[in-house]
Amino acid sequence: MPPRLRSALSAVLVALSCFLTPFGALAAWAAYDLTDSGRYVTAMAPLATDPAVRDVIADTVGAGILREVRVRRVHGVTDRTPGTAPFVHEAVRSFTKTQAFRVAWDEGNRATHDAVLAALQDERRDGTVTVDLAPVTAQVKHQLAREHVPLASRIPVQHTEVAVLQADELGPLRQEFHVLEVAGFWLPVAAAVFAVTGIAVAVRRRRAITATALGTALGGALLGLALAIGRHFTVADLPAEVSQAAGGAVYDALTSTLRQVAWLLLGVGLTVAATAWLTRYARPVREFLLLRLVRDRRASAAPAADRAQQPTRAQA
Repeated sequence: MPPRLRSALSAVLVALSCFLTPFGALAAWAAYDLTDSGRYVTAMAPLATDPAVRDVIADTVGAGILREVRVRRVHGVTDRTPGTAPFVHEAVRSFTKTQAFRVAWDEGNRATHDAVLAALQDERRDGTVTVDLAPVTAQVKHQLAREHVPLASRIPVQHTEVAVLQADELGPLRQEFHVLEVAGFWLPVAAAVFAVTGIAVAVRRRRAITATALGTALGGALLGLALAIGRHFTVADLPAEVSQAAGGAVYDALTSTLRQVAWLLLGVGLTVAATAWLTRYARPVREFLLLRLVRDRRASAAPAADRAQQPTRAQA
């Protein structure tokens, strides 16, 4: 193959590899990180201690309790509700600081994640996706009993179904999920194959390695920038009744692994590029030092030879 054709083919393959790298990282994150129940629960667990998230949960749960109290008041079940709102909100906020709340948070996220993932993977499943809160209630009851909370053993464990995904949203999400499953595997593989092939067919491989490394670093930087821009628009598009601080905390928790991948691509790319650039001058420097050493040895050996050739006084 002519050198010009090899250089052109190498440039195209390296460019394709650098272009696919950030998209491959994004697809692999969505296909493998978000679909792993353990990783998802681990990523969401720190939000149980986030003040913004706790405030949103306390307000939502407190409003639901007060709504139930008002309904019962209308039906004549109880009429002692004056001054209940501050007490309910404070009680719920206090509960969000306990270990039982963290258990409920983890179990609720696990149940929701498993239900949505099962619905996306099962083609025969239609209708609204629901979550049974009975296991969550049982875990909270067990934790409260371990903490010796009064009347914890009398908490009823009822099978309550909560809708988490509507039927009309399931079809489009299932199609996108299958696309991500395919792209999450093949895009990183294609990026790696293009990079290796582009370096192999290059006339100047050191230059091809440097270009690939710099392109990878640029892809990592663009991926990090895209995450920052996506966070801005995601938080800005939240409804007015949803806390932007809580939404930002959830976004950061879900994309933490992807941010680490972006930094990794940037760091590895710059390191490899710097190493390739520095080793470019290693051979001339090594040859210069070797030549200098040989000359020094010859210069030090010449006077000794001259002294050996001079006759002694006795010989003279």
